[in-house]
Amino acid sequence: MADYFNNRHNITRVIFVAICVVLILRLFVVQVVSDYGAVAQGQSISRQVIYPARGSLIDRKGKSILQNTLNYNLYFTPKLLGKNMDTASLCKILGVTDSTFVETMRRAGSKEQNKNKAVVCFKDLSAERVAGLQEIIGDYAGFELREHTVRSSPFACGGLVVGYTAEISQKMMQDKKNASYNRGDYIGMAGLESFYEEILVGQRGVKYLKRDNLNRLQGSYKNGKLDTIAKKGADLDLYMDIALQQYAEKLLKNKIGSLVAIDPNTGGILAMASAPTFDPNIVNSPDRSKLMSEMLVDATKPLYNRAVLAEYAPGSTFKPLSALVALDQQLITPSFGLACSGRYSTCGGKIKCTHSGGGHASNLGMAMAYSCNSYFCHLFRLAVDNPKYKDKNKGITVWNEYMHKFGLGQKTDVDLPNERPGSIPDAALYNKMYKNNWNSCMNCMAGMGQGEVLLTPIQMANAMCIIANKGFYYTPHFVRAIGGDSNHIKIRKYLEKHVPVHIADSSFFAVHAGMEAVVRAGTGTIAKIPDIEVCGKTGTVENYVTINGKYTKLKNHSMFVAFAPRVNPKIAIAVCVENSGYGATWAGPIAALVMQKYLTDTIPKYRKALENKMFNSNVIPKIIYQIDSAKKRAQRIKDERKKYVVDSTNNFMRIRDSILKSRNIPIPKKDRNKNKHNK
Repeated sequence: MADYFNNRHNITRVIFVAICVVLILRLFVVQVVSDYGAVAQGQSISRQVIYPARGSLIDRKGKSILQNTLNYNLYFTPKLLGKNMDTASLCKILGVTDSTFVETMRRAGSKEQNKNKAVVCFKDLSAERVAGLQEIIGDYAGFELREHTVRSSPFACGGLVVGYTAEISQKMMQDKKNASYNRGDYIGMAGLESFYEEILVGQRGVKYLKRDNLNRLQGSYKNGKLDTIAKKGADLDLYMDIALQQYAEKLLKNKIGSLVAIDPNTGGILAMASAPTFDPNIVNSPDRSKLMSEMLVDATKPLYNRAVLAEYAPGSTFKPLSALVALDQQLITPSFGLACSGRYSTCGGKIKCTHSGGGHASNLGMAMAYSCNSYFCHLFRLAVDNPKYKDKNKGITVWNEYMHKFGLGQKTDVDLPNERPGSIPDAALYNKMYKNNWNSCMNCMAGMGQGEVLLTPIQMANAMCIIANKGFYYTPHFVRAIGGDSNHIKIRKYLEKHVPVHIADSSFFAVHAGMEAVVRAGTGTIAKIPDIEVCGKTGTVENYVTINGKYTKLKNHSMFVAFAPRVNPKIAIAVCVENSGYGATWAGPIAALVMQKYLTDTIPKYRKALENKMFNSNVIPKIIYQIDSAKKRAQRIKDERKKYVVDSTNNFMRIRDSILKSRNIPIPKKDRNKNKHNK
């Protein structure tokens, strides 16, 4: 090796190779590393994120439910601002005073610690202001216009289903799943916009621009070789019929309630309306903050999707399920009758029926048609006291298992966030309520859908799908395909056919016959549709609430469930109208009109009077506002008391600490941090 380096020719070769390596490395640094280094340092390069258009929502007939509109925000980078900048022209174009401009900049800048990072200061600028700013923005170092897309709804409906987008909050940014979002980014906040956020948001692009020595933007950097292209989010093809959705919302106007309509063959949701609701276009309104704040405190809760969040006693709409359990356990046959004179005398006579006289419970079909409470309370008792189990705890456990198989007491897993599970009573609940000392008479109201049974409207509609299909269902969902792919991994679970119960077809046929009798000649004749066999069930649900410590009965909730046609059903539906009366008075007509609209695509003349009544009636009782006011007053008093206790405690500790300090007595260690925090 020493001989090698003693050779001058070899030394020359080594030096030459070393110089070449150094030059190549330097060239790499200059050509490649420095490009990204400059970008990273933000010294002479502006990195702008290009936000893609969100994916569209398209209804079953190809109509675009949401459209993308291009909007502009004005950003500034604190570190790049000129020290003696004349903002007069900016203020004039933005239509604000100098003091307002300065204060807006101060507030925006205080939200971001990194002074090299661009911060939004004026959002959703009008086309006129954007045009004016584009002419002068190059003269203002540190300022730039950035475009982003906002949603608009040409049909102005479905706000609680489609949801909305808004600027991501600091709290949301702390969630790991939102790690790629930055301050000022928009994200789906509710409904389908939130549930399918990662699908709809698309892929962001990046554009790099040069700055001159005055930090003004001067065009593309490196001819755009570092730029990446933004990719639009995937479109969602829905089962929803937007015309049917509009119609349902119009029928529920000036009411509190909800409607869910499902195609039993697919689990596809045709319409989901909750009332009151809101126009999704208001989120792009200049008065957005004011309008959203008003809705948040509105007594009628227009931001609350009752279809998946509200839990109701289902009332008599539950009776078909009670019948199926009794039939499957062979506790009754379709011909089973009960002598009922208008009340259930077996358990003390407290439970009454709306019909009296003989015959209205002579068999299952009659009991269903006339909605005999005694009959279905008795069916529940037969299930709990089933001699096969010889134990009420086992009896109620088996009954509870049936209800879970019907999808009750658990979430349906619909493709919307924050669904509620409802509640189905079990042995543990009754043993706790009655201290292990109960019998089937004490809770027999569960058989008629009262007591401790609580369901959401979507659960009620899904249960109708199971009955209509004679034992199977598909998980309720809105999205049929993603980007044209009906087998997309995100929606693959909705293709799975569930067969939770193995009940004989003969039992389902008996219940179908009873529900058809409800509409043909019973309590639900309002839901008749010519030439279509409709199977339905009315429900009138007792409604109690505590007002100022007093347990008060309000007007009943009106309920209706149905499916049609009886053979090869195409729609299953559940409707609830709160505080309105009998099931056949409000929920029944709304369900009938929606079914007829969907199945025949028209509303005949003889229905127009009923339709107009539903359109124009206001059944929101004044007591709803009184209850809300009382709740807010009680909460305010509670908060004031809590504040008084905290303030009194802090005041006492300050006085105590002052006395201890004057006597040179140390403050107890456990209170030092507490005092520091309270200051």
